Amino acid sequence: MDKILILDFGSQTTQLIGRRIRDLGVYTEIIPGDSPLSPETLAAGTNAPVRGIILSGSPESVYTPEGAAPDQGIYTCGLPLLGICYGLQRMTYDRGGLVEALHQREYGGMEVTVKRETKDEDRTLRNGELIRKFLAGFDPAVPLQALTGSAPLSASPPAAHTFTAWMSHGDSLTRLAPGFREYGVSAAGFPAVAAHEAEPWFGLQFHPEVTHTERGLEILAAFVFGACGCKPGWTMEQYIEEVRAALAERVGRNPVLLLISGGVDSTVAGALLLKTLDAGQVHLMYMDTGLMRKDETKTVKAALERLGARHLHIVHCEEEFLSALRGLADPEAKRKAIGDLFITIQEREVSRLGLPESYFLAQGTLYTDLIESGKGVGKKAHLIKSHHNVGSPLVDAKRKAGHIIEPLDRLYKDEVRRLGRLLGIDEEVVRRHPFPGPGLAVRILGEVTREKCGILREADAIYIEELKNRRSAAGERLYDEIWQAFAILLPVRSVGVAGDVRKYGWVLALRAIVSADGMTADVYPFPIKDLLEISTLITNTVKDIGRVTYDVSSKPPATIEWE
Repeated sequence: MDKILILDFGSQTTQLIGRRIRDLGVYTEIIPGDSPLSPETLAAGTNAPVRGIILSGSPESVYTPEGAAPDQGIYTCGLPLLGICYGLQRMTYDRGGLVEALHQREYGGMEVTVKRETKDEDRTLRNGELIRKFLAGFDPAVPLQALTGSAPLSASPPAAHTFTAWMSHGDSLTRLAPGFREYGVSAAGFPAVAAHEAEPWFGLQFHPEVTHTERGLEILAAFVFGACGCKPGWTMEQYIEEVRAALAERVGRNPVLLLISGGVDSTVAGALLLKTLDAGQVHLMYMDTGLMRKDETKTVKAALERLGARHLHIVHCEEEFLSALRGLADPEAKRKAIGDLFITIQEREVSRLGLPESYFLAQGTLYTDLIESGKGVGKKAHLIKSHHNVGSPLVDAKRKAGHIIEPLDRLYKDEVRRLGRLLGIDEEVVRRHPFPGPGLAVRILGEVTREKCGILREADAIYIEELKNRRSAAGERLYDEIWQAFAILLPVRSVGVAGDVRKYGWVLALRAIVSADGMTADVYPFPIKDLLEISTLITNTVKDIGRVTYDVSSKPPATIEWE
C-alpha cells in the first residue's frame, strides 16, 4: 500500500494534512520532524513503501534553536518533497535560501496569484513534467477526479489566476534556495508556490489542509497522485480491521474500562470495544457529574444498552464535582480539578468492581484533544488548552504504565462519525453535536454552582430542541447543518424589564459554528428570524436569563468552546 510520510514540526494542523490525504484514499504516517530516517524509509522506486514526504508547518523559526531540522537524507533520497509553510522555509533555509522575520506578516486569508511556464519552457526543466502535474492542482478547470486518476487530465497550461489561501506565519521567504522557481506569489509580494527545476521538490507558503484555502484538497491531490504517483488503497473499513487487530493483541483477555460520557467520541469508542472484544470484558463507566446536558443519564443508558453493553456502571457523583469546583474560576484550574476527580472516582469505583490491576483504561480521545493539549506527534506543538482526559497527572501515570487505550486518537470528529455508522450506531447518536469532557463546567464562565448548572441546562436544552425542530431554506434541520451549537452562561448580570418590573438576570451567549474537522470553524449564518425567536423563547421560559447574545467569532482566532 502506498504511503505518504509526514514530518511533524509542531503545527496545529499537521494531523489535518494526513486526514485530508486519507480522505483521498492514501495512507499517511506522521512522525516527529527531526526523526532519524532509515535507508528503507528513504528508498525511492515503484515498490518503495514511502512514495513522498511532506514537511509540516511549525510555530518556530528555522533560524532559532527551537526550529527543528529534518534528516538531511530527505534531500538525496530522490523522493518527492512538499514543504508547507515552515516546511518550505525549512527547505529554503537548508538549501541556501533566506528566511527573515519582517515587519509585514502574512496571516489569515490572502490572495495568491499562480503563474505557469509554457509547455516549451517546462520541457527545458529536468523536473518539468512533475511541475506540470503539481500545478494542475491550482487550475480551476481541473476537477479533483482528474487529479486522482479517475478522469482524464488535460495537459494544457492554464493562464495566471488568483485564489484565496490561508496563511499563518511570522517569517517570510525573501530569497528562494538555488534551483527553486517561483510559481505563485502572495498579495504581499512574497513567494507562495515554488518548485525545484531539477529535483522533485515543491513548496507552499500557505496551508492547503484547512478548508479556508480554495482548492486545498486538489493541491494536495496533485502532489500525492501527480508528483508522487500514489494509488488509492486506504479505507475506513481497513482502519477498523487494523485497530481491532491491534486491540485484540494488546488487551488479550484483560478487562477494559471505558470512561464514557455519552457523546459521539466515547460512544464510538465503546462500540469499537464491544465489537472487538468479548462483551464480558468491557466495562463502561458513566459518571453523572451534575455537569451534563438535560436528561443525559437516561439517554446514555438507553444508547449503551442498545449496543449490547453487559457491564454498565452509572456513578452518581454530582456533589463531589460541585465541591471540587467550588471557588474555582480559572478555566485551566477547573479542567485540572475535573480531570483529577474523574480518575480518583474511577479508581475508587474500580476497586469496588473488583477488577484486577491488569485492567486497561480506554478513552475516546481524538487527535484534536491531543494537539490542543500540546501532545502532538512531535515535541514542538504549543499548548492551547488542557483536556481533562489527556492533561491529568493521574492519566499520564496510567499512560506511562502502558495501560491506556485510545482507539480514536488519530481521528477527527467527522471520521469518528463515519466510523460510528460503520459500527452500526444509531444515526441520532452519530450526528450528536460534540460535548466537552468537563461538561457544563467550561460553558459556565467563572465559578460553577448547582444553580448555574440548572439555568444553563434548561436554556441549552431549549436551544438545541429548537434547532432540531427548525428547517433551513434547503429543508434540512438547522441542527444537522451546524457542526456544534451550545449555550454559554456568562459571569455577568444585566438589567432588563419583565412584566413592567425591573429584572436583573444572567446573560446567555449562543454559539453555532460550521466546520469540516473542528480545527477551523466559521460562524453559522443564522436566519435572523430563527435567532430572534429562539432568544425570546429562552428569556420567556428560563426566568433567570435576562439577555441573550450570539457569538460571531470564527476559529481562529477564537476556539470553538469559550474555555
